[in-house]
Amino acid sequence: MKCRHCKEKLKLPLINLGSAPPSNAYLSNQTLHSPERWFPLRVLVCERCWLVQTEDFAEADYLFDKEYAYFSSFSTSWLQHSKQYVNDMIERFSLNKKSHVIEIAANDGYLLQYVKKANIPCTGIEPTSKAAQAARKKGIDIIESFFGVKLAKELVKKGKQADLITAKNVLAHVPDINDFVKGVSLLLKPQGKVTFEFPHLLNLINKHQFDTIYHEHFSYLSLTTLETIFKKNGLQIFDVEEQPTHGGSLRLFAQRYDTGLLSVSKKVNDLTKKEIKAGIRTRDYYKNFQKKANIIKDNLLSFLIKAKKNNKKVVAYGAAAKGNTLLNYAGIRPDLVNYVVDRNPNKQNKFMPGSRIPIRDESFLKKDNPDYILILPWNLKNEIIKQIVSNTNFAGKFVIAIPKLEIIE
Repeated sequence: MKCRHCKEKLKLPLINLGSAPPSNAYLSNQTLHSPERWFPLRVLVCERCWLVQTEDFAEADYLFDKEYAYFSSFSTSWLQHSKQYVNDMIERFSLNKKSHVIEIAANDGYLLQYVKKANIPCTGIEPTSKAAQAARKKGIDIIESFFGVKLAKELVKKGKQADLITAKNVLAHVPDINDFVKGVSLLLKPQGKVTFEFPHLLNLINKHQFDTIYHEHFSYLSLTTLETIFKKNGLQIFDVEEQPTHGGSLRLFAQRYDTGLLSVSKKVNDLTKKEIKAGIRTRDYYKNFQKKANIIKDNLLSFLIKAKKNNKKVVAYGAAAKGNTLLNYAGIRPDLVNYVVDRNPNKQNKFMPGSRIPIRDESFLKKDNPDYILILPWNLKNEIIKQIVSNTNFAGKFVIAIPKLEIIE
């Protein structure tokens, strides 16, 4: 395989997670009796531009099909984060009724609803039909399509360039990162701005977050690598913020390289130095990641097997994509984790891909008082614990597997 950005032949491995079905390909009662498509799940590192990337096996339109069931609005903390983002961008860039905001990967309208409430014209781009439909119900104009240079040129011809483009947690999901970034540079007005948010590669490596690896994530990103990719495709990064979301993310601010006027913040240089000092451009930085993932897997399995032998019931909370990576890599099945609770009705009464663990609604926790709840989306653990304690009579213990096994009383 060659690098998605610079076309260098890839030789340096980061991790091999065996094989798994796509993490958001939840099974219904009908498809439960059919075979699943499993793909190898391996990640490689480019030693020229240092882009970390999942090996190609599944196409984007297969991964993000009409049954794609991820909806952003089911996380209260994510809604709060998005509302604050909109308020901050309105103030920072003086957005008003004459501005145009575009969100790429608008999902169910979780963010653009706040732009709309501020009476700022906005457009969402969202390729998955269920999420697009949910956004339209909020009164948001949605273009149901994948984004790239072709769509950007079509929108420019229609006079739909943007004062602000927002791309939250989508850049990692893009198979052709050059086409995507080039499309963004074309779609911006001359003085337009774009923000990207994504989990930071430094946190993935340093905090052993291997469960954030799945087929829908084509890339794992750093500021150092993106500076190179952006410059090649017409964008200049002028500011960066570290965010607590998704276990530690970056928010990059960029402008057009040819017409942008803002000077580059010192924070960009400081964070680049931090990444280089950590070793992000060295082979040694990546070599122990597999070993650390195996320790996490083995510790979780030991806990679950011991709980089973002691007749303790373990269930999980959050039918998240990261949870599916963990369950399938560890080979966990319903005999060790009885069911998974999730608030999203589009996942309820379905089954986790691969593990085939049933997904239930929260009322199950009121009827059935398990001994342990394994929180799969560990990045939302505080929100989830508070929610369970408030809404149910759960009297057991919580379990977190990443970055290390933790039992919470």
